[in-house]
Amino acid sequence: MSNTPSTEASAGLESLAVGGDALMGMATLGKTAAALALVIAIILVCTALLRRWNPQRRAAGGHLQVIGSAALGSRERVVIVEVEGTWLVLGVGGGQVNKLHELAAPARPAGDASHSVPEGERFAARFARALKQNAGLGGTGRRD
Repeated sequence: MSNTPSTEASAGLESLAVGGDALMGMATLGKTAAALALVIAIILVCTALLRRWNPQRRAAGGHLQVIGSAALGSRERVVIVEVEGTWLVLGVGGGQVNKLHELAAPARPAGDASHSVPEGERFAARFARALKQNAGLGGTGRRD
């Protein structure tokens, strides 16, 4: 069978159509990737703005500040929170928050916001050790 000009033309058009479909598929894939990149960029920009504004620090009208915290277990934590010049020692775990202790916040020198954090961490470490000892999980008690 010999190739006639009409058969050759139809074969050429068919190969062009297949190539055109592949080209359209690549264009669609490119548009989808660009849209996904745009969405991810918007999420990253919003995250950066939220971190910069730090809405957590402004909770309760700016009167609440987390001084320190320590993990006691997989879900339990001890948190020291300052509210209007008072430190609250809170036990957080199992969907509950319990007030463990309340004391007056120590006076901080002007411009020294980091002074209280090591104190809270020391307390948290001692408290965690005491809890482990009382629960029979080991520990030798006071090491200070």
